[in-house]
Amino acid sequence: MTTATQSRILEKPSLGTFSGVFTPSVLTILGIILFRRLGYVVGSAGLTQAILMLSLATAISVLTSLSLSAIATNRKVRGGGDYYLISRSLGAEYGGALGLILYVAQAVSVAFYCIGFGEAFVSLIGGTEQTVQLAAALAATTLFGVAYFGADLATRFQFGIMVILIAALASFFVGASQTIDATMLDTAWAKPDRDFEFWVIFAIFFPAVTGFTQGVSMSGDLKNPAKSLPVGTFLAVGVSTVVYLIAMVALAGSLSLTELSTDYDSLKRIAAAPWLIDIGVLAATLSSALASFLGAPRILQALAQDRLFAWLTPFSVGVGPHSNPQRGVLLTAVIAISAIAAGDLNSIAAIVSMFFLVSYGLLNYATYVEAHGGSPSFRPRFKYFHARTSLAGTGLCAFVMLMVDPLASAIAVGILGILYQYLRRTAIPMRWVDSRRAYQFRLVKDGLRELDRLRSSSDRTSDWQPHILAFTASNSRRERVLRVASWVSGGSGLITAVQLIEDENASPATGEARKTAETSLRNELELHQLDAFPLVVAAADLRVATTTLLQTWGIGPIRANTVLLNWFDGQSEDKKQTLSLWYGRLLQRVARNGQHIIVLDAERDEWDRLAVTQEDRRRIDVWWFNDNASRLSLLFAYLMTRTEEWDEATLRVVVPAAQNTQARTEEEITKRLHELRIEANVYVTSEESTSTYSPSRDASIMFVPLHLEGMTPRDPTGQPFSEQLASLPIVAMVAAHGDVRLRIEDETALADDDPATVTTASNQS
Repeated sequence: MTTATQSRILEKPSLGTFSGVFTPSVLTILGIILFRRLGYVVGSAGLTQAILMLSLATAISVLTSLSLSAIATNRKVRGGGDYYLISRSLGAEYGGALGLILYVAQAVSVAFYCIGFGEAFVSLIGGTEQTVQLAAALAATTLFGVAYFGADLATRFQFGIMVILIAALASFFVGASQTIDATMLDTAWAKPDRDFEFWVIFAIFFPAVTGFTQGVSMSGDLKNPAKSLPVGTFLAVGVSTVVYLIAMVALAGSLSLTELSTDYDSLKRIAAAPWLIDIGVLAATLSSALASFLGAPRILQALAQDRLFAWLTPFSVGVGPHSNPQRGVLLTAVIAISAIAAGDLNSIAAIVSMFFLVSYGLLNYATYVEAHGGSPSFRPRFKYFHARTSLAGTGLCAFVMLMVDPLASAIAVGILGILYQYLRRTAIPMRWVDSRRAYQFRLVKDGLRELDRLRSSSDRTSDWQPHILAFTASNSRRERVLRVASWVSGGSGLITAVQLIEDENASPATGEARKTAETSLRNELELHQLDAFPLVVAAADLRVATTTLLQTWGIGPIRANTVLLNWFDGQSEDKKQTLSLWYGRLLQRVARNGQHIIVLDAERDEWDRLAVTQEDRRRIDVWWFNDNASRLSLLFAYLMTRTEEWDEATLRVVVPAAQNTQARTEEEITKRLHELRIEANVYVTSEESTSTYSPSRDASIMFVPLHLEGMTPRDPTGQPFSEQLASLPIVAMVAAHGDVRLRIEDETALADDDPATVTTASNQS
């Protein structure tokens, strides 16, 4: 077992929402910009333009927070923050390139904040530029000691800073309440007389909000990242936005715009206790520097543990029960002190800001990829997001980058591109799978080549999709079969409507007959607005043709993994025996080919009943026998709830159990569903009810496992299905061939980890 793996096993996350997310985020946001530059921004731009800047910056924060919350609640978040989330969505190339950039940016940010501390310190006691550098270096050295001994000590240190900041802000707001003047406030809404560059001033203000993702960098130290990250991030954004808004109004109403634009100590002039502002400035710069000191090494550690850059491997080692990245902390200190020694950081400040904007843009884009790709494994607990909002966040970040500094934007994107191409051409040890397969599948631009490349890089996939061959011999039932196929695919897989034509003579007219049948089938699909592709096969021997089709359907990495058939009842008695024999042999061929089977029983009266049932009164029942077929049925039922026709339906898992085990069974299944992020009710029934399936007679549709004994389809009790179907609603009988595990985490395990955590479906496309 590797040292990195041992570190993760020893790790026992201990931070909660307040200490691990809210505190580092809000302390970074309410930092040097608030205390030393907010008055300058308001004075230079006027109150209206300043609030517009705040609104624009907050829009980026909120959109990115929505994306962050969605992607963070869709998987178990490990250490690495933005790097981890992006790499597991967009792949190792993007993630690795951005991870290295983010680490350097945060390491240099330590120097920025420490220099801010040095400037504030010198403004109190006096001194030269060398004094600023000395004070900054001493601050960096002190913070290095705090971060070196772990996040717990640093968190306690941050709590003290939080108290100081609250006191400083209280002093300012109390003083402002006594000095604010309505006339001066009215004047401040107007545009200043002098000219100003909106984007230049915005560039000065924007670093104020870049701290909202600081909590993400601590993801590996959180007890419950899926809960803490959304709550803590939104709370930090909300609180800090309110503070900035009130502070802007208070400043504009207390001092003239001219005074504000020329005096960096405007908060101190207004505060009831000016000395608290001095302490607050020092505390704000230290807190921001400490947050970066905690976040940067954890990004480096996660990057090193993924072994994307061989020379970073030594930094994968963690120390202690919390896997504290002490080597990364040491390297961060070296980079920070070197940057402090360089003195003037203005030349690279814009580029560093661009790196953060790049990360926000890619985080939004990663969420868009996840949501738009339609992968069945994308089941975030956070529901208040949309793919379009994530795409809007990406566009907004790109727009701001270009407006603030096109050259710096080009440099940041160029560095990202160089690292991306390097990783793309490097033999990357793929230790996880990402969501690009689903996205490329939906876009189908360079889809097949990209999908094939991704498949060759790993024999696992995070987004198993049902590629369905729906056999539709009966014209009267074709719509029902294809409609159910579109439901169980949930919009994530390919559906092919297959019609077989028997032609003993293989005459030249066969080709025309096949084209005519395919055109008719395509027209029928368009008429009913069914998401399926038509395929007509004409052959002298339908048995051979069917076997060949099952083995060869598809192109490149796309292969049929599920076959959907109608139940053979409802035919005339003279055809039943022949049809039953053909049907049983077909099921056997499908099973031998390793494909899943769905057998649909949907008579006209059952279908008509479903049509008049209100969507919010529909119910999907899944009979659970804890086997592969049950797990596959649950996945199909969940995918149904992602369609427009079933998104308001109730999903219920029906579990037969002995009387003395029913309570425990219900508790276990409920817990399992929560882990799977599938919202469903649990109904435990007696084992005897399996013979009649009576609890599901009032369901809209039910899923039940199917087993083949010879050529006879039977239920889990061994009874032929034909004896129960007449009294039941629409029934989907499901047979699974191969191992089927529902996903708990999107992160595949290492080779020496417990394989039970690798939860994929078999027969990957």
